[in-house]
Amino acid sequence: MLDDQDAIIEREAGLGKGLTKAQITMMGLGGAIGTGLFMGSGIAIGYAGPAVMISYAIAAFIAVVMVCSLSEMAVMHPAAGSFGVYAETYLNPWAGFAVRYTYWFCQVVAIGGEAVAAGTYMGLWFPGVPVWVWSLGFSAAIVYLNSRSVKNFGTVEYWFALIKVTAIIGFIILGGAALFGVAQPAVGFHNLYGLPGGFMPHGLKGVWMGVIIGIFSFIGVELIAVTAAETADPKTAIPAALRSMAFRLGLFYLLALTIVVSFIPWTEVGAKVVAESPFVKVFAHTGVPYAAGIMNFVVLTAALSSMNANTYLTGRMLFSLSRGGYAPKMFGRLSGTRAPTPALLASGVAILGSAALSRFTPLAYNYLFGIALFGAIFVWIVILLSHLAFRRRHAPQDLPLRMPFFPVLQIAGLVLLAAILITMGLDTDFWNISWIVGVPWLLLLSAAYFIWKRRRAGATTSP
Repeated sequence: MLDDQDAIIEREAGLGKGLTKAQITMMGLGGAIGTGLFMGSGIAIGYAGPAVMISYAIAAFIAVVMVCSLSEMAVMHPAAGSFGVYAETYLNPWAGFAVRYTYWFCQVVAIGGEAVAAGTYMGLWFPGVPVWVWSLGFSAAIVYLNSRSVKNFGTVEYWFALIKVTAIIGFIILGGAALFGVAQPAVGFHNLYGLPGGFMPHGLKGVWMGVIIGIFSFIGVELIAVTAAETADPKTAIPAALRSMAFRLGLFYLLALTIVVSFIPWTEVGAKVVAESPFVKVFAHTGVPYAAGIMNFVVLTAALSSMNANTYLTGRMLFSLSRGGYAPKMFGRLSGTRAPTPALLASGVAILGSAALSRFTPLAYNYLFGIALFGAIFVWIVILLSHLAFRRRHAPQDLPLRMPFFPVLQIAGLVLLAAILITMGLDTDFWNISWIVGVPWLLLLSAAYFIWKRRRAGATTSP
């Protein structure tokens, strides 16, 4: 029999409650604004051309539906396991087991991808140092930072995220001034429609492939729901952070990408293998001294911020699995700083392993990208399914936070996510790596779950 909701939340008690509304808002932005925008957008532009704006708008819609559904549940049930707890409570134990382990796995891989990107950025200043050296060094430093108290972590992440948010705002202001000719000759919008193929050079297929990258750019928004267990007043802080973050992310992404593809021909910034951030290329074209170096520092900070925020998530997922009896008990222990340090250290070893892939292939970022995305989309699908079941158990008038147009938006989100997964499986360039790794992973998880369940049943019936 499933534990009741209060018992599930109680078993994950003990974490510090040092996060403020401002910190969790910036943490949500920090988790989402990373290499998916600053580096992965180059791949999206290569697929969609100037129509990449449509790709990111579709991705933004899916992300907003998912995170609003998740936040509705998080306000009712603040828990470190978040969507894993909700899947266990409202769907079944297998769903809770699979979604937590899959999210842990996809985030470990995604953080490795961020580390590879950070190492790539360092190549602008230290071209002689291998990418993998930086990747491993940054990974180790981020794991150490996460082992400190959550209050200190929240402060560092706040400033990390503030740097890149400020930089994006500055990028939009300066780029907009250049496009419209404020105190300088206008760049204009010729690059949006005047190149061969026009606004949509690769048609609807290119736009749709760009959505894959767009979705990856929004991975991390679910962080806000996980922080509910370490927030003093989740019923007030979570809805406010959600509204602020959703608006800012959509605005930042669409405006920033519009400037990129307007300022430089998309054929120069779009590529299947990205060696330099499109944002750095824009600054390099401005002729402003040291502008490219400054922007490179910003995108490096963005990668480290995203690594930091998502490492927080991996530790909490493994902690939640341990407290639920699905992982070794040592991972459910808290340090003197009330942080799940054993779970963080175990996650750190796995992060170092994924980051080390950069030692063996220049396509490391792309492969890690694809594997992580499969897991993230699976998690988002389970979140939406859990929310549909959640609403069947709770009257709308009893909910502190309620999203409109239920269940139409949730069903639309599920259809789009399923279509993206199918598209990735059919792609033979490199996205099918997601299925090659993802499907066996889910089969292995399922086998592990049923073996665990059988052994647990045997242990409880033995004298």
